[in-house]
Amino acid sequence: TLTISNTGGTDHLSFDRIGLPGFQFIQDEIEYDTRTHHSNQDNYDRIQAEDMKQAATIMAAFVYQTAMMDEKMPRKTLR
Repeated sequence: TLTISNTGGTDHLSFDRIGLPGFQFIQDEIEYDTRTHHSNQDNYDRIQAEDMKQAATIMAAFVYQTAMMDEKMPRKTLR
């Protein structure tokens, strides 16, 4: 799922603050352990190769489709 809504402290908020389209891909919470996400517990041994391949494919398709749009992505109003 893709959203422009704020679901918490995410990296896309920095883009929103300066008027660039910011969004995030929402990960399915099944088998998602926040304890090992962006912490000192991060470990390459926990990476699921097939999940990374799927995420890279989805991101590449999104970037390509967005780049090929006739119009720019809508911008939020700066606050």
